[in-house]
Amino acid sequence: MKREALIVLFAAIFVLMGMASVSATCTLTPTLVSQDPYPAVPGDYVKLVFQVTGMANADCGSMTFQLVPNYPVSFDPGTSQYFTAKGGIYAQNYNSNLVIPYKVRIDPNAVDGNTTMDFRYYPSNTENYSVDNYFNLSIKNVKSSFETFVKNFNFATNTMTLEILNTGKNDVNALTIEIPPQQNFTVKGPNLNVVGSLDSEDYSTADFEVSPHEGNMKITIFYNDITGVRRSVNETVYFNPAQFEGRKTAASSGGAWGWIIFIAIVAAIVAYFFYRRHKKNKKKKLLRE
Repeated sequence: MKREALIVLFAAIFVLMGMASVSATCTLTPTLVSQDPYPAVPGDYVKLVFQVTGMANADCGSMTFQLVPNYPVSFDPGTSQYFTAKGGIYAQNYNSNLVIPYKVRIDPNAVDGNTTMDFRYYPSNTENYSVDNYFNLSIKNVKSSFETFVKNFNFATNTMTLEILNTGKNDVNALTIEIPPQQNFTVKGPNLNVVGSLDSEDYSTADFEVSPHEGNMKITIFYNDITGVRRSVNETVYFNPAQFEGRKTAASSGGAWGWIIFIAIVAAIVAYFFYRRHKKNKKKKLLRE
């Protein structure tokens, strides 16, 4: 029991001596100098650049730096979270500061706000002693989502009207709808329609001249998010021209009845005019007699 205690004591002394040695002769100051994009987007990558001052000191020896992959930050398979550098020989572009870049992925379910990252370093020959530095990573879901459906189809002109609803939490700019080339659907004229700005929970429409075929039609929605990044969303819209045939008949019937009523009114006015004229002439004739 005493032997085990002595081993633990000597190990602790060794670690403390290592800490004292490093801290006395090697002072490192890590800084997060860049986050791209800012804020980071859940489900996307973010590029992080750390700068470490003090590595120009040869007494630092070989140091290992690590960005700890704590949630919601993760590394792709095969991508290292470690970076090793030797003190006293690092210099780049007349700058003695060490620059360490990382490209990490943000979990799709990450919530908006700041999350804490752990950036640590330690002598390369031991992991028993490490210095942890904590930095904030800003996260915000700047993406948007949409619902799109066929609002109307005009058989006379083959004009399809798409209605698009911004179901996301963010407003979007430069919204554009494209019907890419595909089987069963032929677009005459432009296959792009610029909608413009669209607020959250608001809707707009876009018209295309499309061949009246039934089936699933692929569309692509382009937009600029609130950070100015251009994004795209692929969607599928089901189109059945038969659903709009009744509307066409109803519209034609309504238009015919409109003309009938108009003609009847005009006929009534003309008849009344001739009746008044006839009555007036008859009155004059009686007065002459």
